[in-house]
Amino acid sequence: MHSPAVRDGHHADLAKVPAVTLGFWIIKILATTLGETAGDTVTMSMNLGYLAGTGVFAALLALALAAQIRASRFHPFLFWTVIVATTTVGTTLADLCDRSLGIGYAGGSALLCALLAATLFAWHRSLGSVSIRRLDTRAAEIFYWLTILFSQTLGTALGDWVADPDTGWGFGYGGGAALFGAGLLVVVALYLWTRTSRTALFWAAFILTRPLGATVGDYLDKPVAAGGLALSRYAASGALVAGLLLLVLVLPQRAERLERVARD
Repeated sequence: MHSPAVRDGHHADLAKVPAVTLGFWIIKILATTLGETAGDTVTMSMNLGYLAGTGVFAALLALALAAQIRASRFHPFLFWTVIVATTTVGTTLADLCDRSLGIGYAGGSALLCALLAATLFAWHRSLGSVSIRRLDTRAAEIFYWLTILFSQTLGTALGDWVADPDTGWGFGYGGGAALFGAGLLVVVALYLWTRTSRTALFWAAFILTRPLGATVGDYLDKPVAAGGLALSRYAASGALVAGLLLLVLVLPQRAERLERVARD
């Protein structure tokens, strides 16, 4: 069954997601950074713990995602609300897997990487493409948001694994941000100077921006002794919310155009 965006003639050629521009990536990194600080605020500063925190953010994600799926066209604030909700759920869920369940950063990262790969495989196997320009069915939308949720959760686990000096790679928060930033530069180089699949590069960049945001968020609010700046999580999250709202208002936000493909 086609989604309302396709049945509505006025919006039939437009997806309900933003076109991929430089502004998109700037907002995405800010949103993932906010996801880290906001998730830590609820689970640590408010002392709710990872399980309760995951439940709170999962409920918010369910409400926002239901509104996004019911929408007939692209709404910038709604879209980015869902993105932020996936990053906060990703933060608390990854911490729950890594720490409360005792499987560690390596185990959590491996589990989430497998879930992400399985989702992308099932999406491609079912619909023939994982391109955001083919989000013209309800099934494609669901696969899209599942992929985003798993990528956001994986990114948190990867960021912690790379940064942690005791049970991880020991890069620290600044080193981890530099490592993932370098990975993004490689993706940019492949985009500019090779014919690598644009869809593959999109998802590679989408995945890499999450651990980048996670390490930056941790750098802002973790104790100085642990390599952070020890900023208030409440203040950092508030500043990031303000910055995110400003960027969504100021930067151009247009809907991605759908790639029309005949379907049986």
